[in-house]
Amino acid sequence: MTELNQTIDKVVDNLMYLHPLISKSFSKQMRSKTNLNPGALFIMGILSVHQTLSMSEIGRKLSMPKPHVTVLIDKLIEEKMVERISDANDRRIVNIRITKQGYTQFQIIKKEIGEDMRLQLHQLTEEQIISLADATQKVRELLILSFGKSTCCSDHDGEKEAS
Repeated sequence: MTELNQTIDKVVDNLMYLHPLISKSFSKQMRSKTNLNPGALFIMGILSVHQTLSMSEIGRKLSMPKPHVTVLIDKLIEEKMVERISDANDRRIVNIRITKQGYTQFQIIKKEIGEDMRLQLHQLTEEQIISLADATQKVRELLILSFGKSTCCSDHDGEKEAS
């Protein structure tokens, strides 16, 4: 195995280690803030950026099977967080739109999770926080180069990403 392939294997191992670590942290914080599960909150997040999407678009952007999206959407409708809208041009298409209540609730949950994460990060030294900020920015940039820009979320400066 070449040195480059060994380095690539190390990157893959690191990313595979980080994904569940980050996912577990987000899931734990999400569950402590709401009765909605993480999948439903991811849908709320994508709709807070795009406002209205079809069921298929939601599934595609979140890499979620359509039957799973349907179950989550039904729960969100029950909670009055989203609503179904018939497509004016094609009645086979069902669009989902976030409600004002859903948008407000999502922003509150997002803010609370951010505050919890900031508290956790305060356990690090200033030097470690700066190092982590630089490292995560670099990882973000390199992953965008490797895998493409995410179409599910807003950019860090609040601008919407292109779909």
